[in-house]
Amino acid sequence: MSNARATLLSRRGILAAGGALGLGAVLTACGDDKKKSRGSDSKSAAKSSGPWSFQDDRGTTVKLDKVPANIVAFTGVAAALHDYGVSVKGVFGPTKTQDGKPDVQAGDMDITKVKVLGNVWGQFNVEQYAALAPDVLLTTTFDATGTLWYVPEESKDKIAKLAPSVAISAYDRKLDVSLARMLELAKSLGGDVTSAKVTDAKKRFEEASARLRAAAKAKPDIKVMAGSASQDLFYVSGSNLSLDLEYFKALGVNFIEPSEKAKAEGGGWYEGLSWENVDKYGADVIIMDDRSATIQPADITEGTWKKLPAVKAGQVIPRSPEPILSYDKCVALVENLAAALETAKKVA
Repeated sequence: MSNARATLLSRRGILAAGGALGLGAVLTACGDDKKKSRGSDSKSAAKSSGPWSFQDDRGTTVKLDKVPANIVAFTGVAAALHDYGVSVKGVFGPTKTQDGKPDVQAGDMDITKVKVLGNVWGQFNVEQYAALAPDVLLTTTFDATGTLWYVPEESKDKIAKLAPSVAISAYDRKLDVSLARMLELAKSLGGDVTSAKVTDAKKRFEEASARLRAAAKAKPDIKVMAGSASQDLFYVSGSNLSLDLEYFKALGVNFIEPSEKAKAEGGGWYEGLSWENVDKYGADVIIMDDRSATIQPADITEGTWKKLPAVKAGQVIPRSPEPILSYDKCVALVENLAAALETAKKVA
């Protein structure tokens, strides 16, 4: 999240959510309609006739009479729940690319079967959200105060009146912790977290982590830089705060660390470099933000980028700063970095 969060805020965060016409009437009317429509076609709700409660990572406990049937979630959360057999009615956040294909954050979800309430930062159609009669809103949070990720500031109060929210933290904690929390959430929603598919994925994740630890130990001098590209700036992430980088660092990966002073303007997440100064740090391996809001390595035309030792050596791999928090989707993230370290040459 680190680099691109700021990129999105600076490039797209000014977009206002906008007030929907007639919202007041919708909010008033939807109370009774919600009660009638809840749980009519949800497999999750059918698995439990008793009350449902979940304490999220803000310390907030949500209690409902039944397991939520009408779920609306941030796209990445919906993708993770999909891997555990939990379906949602609506999503918000990067869901499809400009050519209509599933965004990287949509995972294996069939995006044609969910209502997309907003596809970019600042978009969230409150009228359509109300029409879904949501039981609960699920998302992540990337700060210490528990701000709901991709819920627009301008409309958060209207959104909050329609359904309670649950947030899984992806802030200043390791990846394995957030993975375990998402598993707990999926289980509470009726997901099958003990299936062979899930237990195998967890085993593969643990094996990949052991492989990365061994690779990092074998090549402690290989320096890894986490980057993200925008038109005007190149962002270098520090390993603190980001759940994937904190986890990789704990496994022994040697990350390039911008100074605290340099990261101050980025809220402690990153240092922004002009393309003229993109060679400030000597990296042997570069892991690049793979989200659709950022420029991908193949599309970077800056000559200074092409001259970087890691780029010339072909030692650039993708990184998912907002990983889909299922074990199945996180295996490749760990394996790819392990493989990169295993084959990396000292070039910086």
